[in-house]
Amino acid sequence: MILIKDTIVSLEILEKEFCCDIDHCKGCCCIEGDAGAPVTEEEERLLNAMLPELLPQMTKEAREVVEKQGIAYNDPSGERVLSIVNDKDCIFVRTDHNGWCYCLIEKRFSGLGDERISGFKKPISCHLYPVRLTKVGNMTGVEYHRWDICHSSRQLGHKLHLPLYKFLKEPLIRRFGQEWYDELCLTASEWQKQNGPLR
Repeated sequence: MILIKDTIVSLEILEKEFCCDIDHCKGCCCIEGDAGAPVTEEEERLLNAMLPELLPQMTKEAREVVEKQGIAYNDPSGERVLSIVNDKDCIFVRTDHNGWCYCLIEKRFSGLGDERISGFKKPISCHLYPVRLTKVGNMTGVEYHRWDICHSSRQLGHKLHLPLYKFLKEPLIRRFGQEWYDELCLTASEWQKQNGPLR
């Protein structure tokens, strides 16, 4: 583990190689799993503000879920997460005629130009995946989450020699800031000098 400011970073963030292989997985992380993506209080507020615009684009099933419980709920651990349909599909996901999943929030972001709401591309938990954040006392744990459906992404990352922390540069800076990310890169460089190539 590495200490950077008020975070505890898993060495796997430096060790692993990763690159989302959308051509292979078609975005299935949005429709797999047994709970919704974690969402912050501020993100929930922004999404509720965007909801009138998003609702017409959502599936009938997703709109029914939102009507019953809202866009988020508390999972068994007490964490606030996005609502899901049929115990797996994110309410904000749609699937095109080729079977590709896409996020309505991200689609809205990419089409708004200067009218973007505070640069809100999608919940940070989605943007950071396969990194997950946990609370460790007064600190934040930054951990790598290994999921079978991302096997092709691990293979592609290895083929491209792309470290996980570099693949996630944008969301890591979004969450922790440039100074934090620069320190992470410096730590990674020193770590690799001592331990050799990534694996």
